[in-house]
Amino acid sequence: MSTRLVNLIVDAAEPRRLAAFWADLLGWPIALATPEEVRVRAPEDDGWDLGLRFVLTTAPRNGGNRVRLALTGPTPERMADRIARALRLGGRRDDPGRDDAAWEALADPEGNGFRVLAPGPLYNHCGAIAAILIDAADQDRLAAFWAEATGRVRARVPMAWPALRAASGTGPWLEFPPASAAGPGGNRLRLDVAPPTGGDHDLAAERLIGLGARRIGGGGDLPWHVLADPEGNEFRVLAPRPRS
Repeated sequence: MSTRLVNLIVDAAEPRRLAAFWADLLGWPIALATPEEVRVRAPEDDGWDLGLRFVLTTAPRNGGNRVRLALTGPTPERMADRIARALRLGGRRDDPGRDDAAWEALADPEGNGFRVLAPGPLYNHCGAIAAILIDAADQDRLAAFWAEATGRVRARVPMAWPALRAASGTGPWLEFPPASAAGPGGNRLRLDVAPPTGGDHDLAAERLIGLGARRIGGGGDLPWHVLADPEGNEFRVLAPRPRS
């Protein structure tokens, strides 16, 4: 049973504050706000076709995220403007000692690292978010797993590391840069996948377990399964839903 990406979940100690930072930085509106969850929605012409949800957590941070975002900087001026805007909104520089023109490393108000990328043709058809980055110890293996989990295809253009793209050729890349020696902590950014209408999320979860995932929780009467990918990054398999 095939699945596709449907949500990016961001666990937050203060969902309203963190969602406001990202909404302002991306230029996207807030679509729903409750004390437990805030949803930010991309404009239709952006190409981002996932839910972006900030969900309340009381769990303490446990190391750094291995799932991060990379934002586009279509021109040097817009890259500089996006960096300056992030700092004005409460972000900070995340790696001041780094000297690399390919991107600027920043962190949001709750310490989630992200990148603002230098201009480049690989991201010309992306909206505000260029890529979802998943640090990988075995990059080819993890990319192969997520290709099966999302239905995305391996890049056919030169990339610094394995990367997947939707068949439409729009929206964010799913990229697998090399991981540090440390294993995953408690990722604050997590992905949801789901089968299409008429599918079965129980069977979809079992398929992914057969491909190298392991079960963490969920199932039974719950409309999702909580799994970990082959390198321990938690994600959910949700109940079926229509393709957008």
